[in-house]
Amino acid sequence: MSSFEVFKEIVVETAQELTRKGYLMATGGNLSIRIPGQNHLAITPSNYDYMKMTPEDICILDFDLNPLEGHLAPSVESAMHAAIYQTRLDVNAVIHTHQVYASALTLIKKPIPALFDEQVRFLGRSVEIIPYAPSGTGFLKNKVARHIRPPNNAFLMQNHGALVFGTDMERAVHNVEILEKCSLAYLIAICSEQKITKIPTAIREIVLGKLRKDQEKVLQEATDKMERQNE
Repeated sequence: MSSFEVFKEIVVETAQELTRKGYLMATGGNLSIRIPGQNHLAITPSNYDYMKMTPEDICILDFDLNPLEGHLAPSVESAMHAAIYQTRLDVNAVIHTHQVYASALTLIKKPIPALFDEQVRFLGRSVEIIPYAPSGTGFLKNKVARHIRPPNNAFLMQNHGALVFGTDMERAVHNVEILEKCSLAYLIAICSEQKITKIPTAIREIVLGKLRKDQEKVLQEATDKMERQNE
């Protein structure tokens, strides 16, 4: 059995869960997980039905995109995923979806301000727009790497979809769901043409502090692990 089997299973189970919930559709989107202690990731293959996917179909790559395991071509966004893991050491799972309500906001270039406590606690101070770049290109990879500043864990990719992070895959899935809830609520509020309120700044910063503590803990664990490996 492959030493990466458990990570492949997590990717397949998560992809199928997100498909059943309607966040992934057809073959759109992609997701990956960091292999702990290594510069490797497990990622979905390109243009493949999620509900037919098995662990054997998942691709294992290093951060230079060299294939280590897998018989299918990896996602065209593999370079973007690798860049995220190299830029954000607190991120251990990445989900890119074309979920409907978040995608609608990308079309009108509307970042989501701090609307709810739960949003700030897990997604960050706001959900910002990453400017458009063609899918699967170095242009997109570079734009993403420049814009994914911590502590934010969710971003809207202009005319494309959503990009969501987690300290683990379970948290990333929860963040996808929080993002869609906030996106729908914000779209309805915009359509009402009424004044849209935000949570008080002081409360936002207190809640954001809890997210920063979570991220600092993950960063410290990653640093400790790297130091042990280098001993």
